[in-house]
Amino acid sequence: MKISKLFYLHLFFWIIYVTGAVLVPYFVFHSKNTIFNITFFITSITCFYVNYFIVVPKFFDADKLYKSFFAFFLSVAAFVMVRYFAEEMFLPQFFGIRNYEKGISFVFYFFDNIFYSSTTIFISTTFWFFKYSIKAEQEKSELIEARKTAELQALKTQINPHFIFNSLNNIYSLVYQKSDTALPALEELSQLLRYSTKDLEKDFISLDKEIGYIDSLTALEKLRIKNPELLVFEKNINHPKLNISPMILVPFVENAFKHGDFRNKGFDMKVSDDHQILHFYLLNHKKERMKDTVSGIGIENVKKRLEILYPKKYELNIKDSETEFVVDLKIDLRNE
Repeated sequence: MKISKLFYLHLFFWIIYVTGAVLVPYFVFHSKNTIFNITFFITSITCFYVNYFIVVPKFFDADKLYKSFFAFFLSVAAFVMVRYFAEEMFLPQFFGIRNYEKGISFVFYFFDNIFYSSTTIFISTTFWFFKYSIKAEQEKSELIEARKTAELQALKTQINPHFIFNSLNNIYSLVYQKSDTALPALEELSQLLRYSTKDLEKDFISLDKEIGYIDSLTALEKLRIKNPELLVFEKNINHPKLNISPMILVPFVENAFKHGDFRNKGFDMKVSDDHQILHFYLLNHKKERMKDTVSGIGIENVKKRLEILYPKKYELNIKDSETEFVVDLKIDLRNE
């Protein structure tokens, strides 16, 4: 519930209040105490908002409840005094009428009005706490959102250096071997860097751009692999303009190239988006010496981002055996 809706809550309360305390007695029961009903209403609305805007905000302290009780008593006392002034001093002076018999003591008047004043002040205080809880919830949401934004930005900045480092290592190897594929590799890298520099700043990019990363990365890696035909990449994309967070899929592919066995083996990679549900599957064979997990910074990064960006909308299964590393990821991209 937003703060703006509090206005309608207040309006509803006062409509009910005026109807029950002023209009019904006057028009239905033909009450002769209408003037007192009006002064009571004026007193109520005045003390209600003095308590709401000034007293409670100033004295409320969750760690010192005695201050809150003091504030409540202060507002009740103020309510009684304002009503006493209006009905036992102002009206007799200018209209010759009074609500109580002449000569009544203030002490009696005070205790006789505690119930009415306490009810109004209690409702006023309750309304303030309601507003306070809404504001606190909004601030909490803003804090969580700011933290998510900061965390996502930090995670994104991890991806770019990690990706550049891997790519430069590959190109360095080609240059060292004086391979004719070194120059095409540099061209592919420049294309990838243009993608990453432009799109990593965005919260979301189109699905075809994310797949474009993978295409370029795969083309770059094929230049150094003896049997590039073993790299199988099947695509079945029906909704290329679906939004997706950048670099969600690429780290898995990077991981496969970094730790995969490509001497006489490749990998099997598939991506589809049936019913706007992204399904990414990747199976690569591990190098013989890779007995431990091959999940590095990039994949841990993706796991954190998935949890932040797609809570309860994704399913990630990773199988890490002695010989194979399998990633099976599904993301619901509807309404993104």
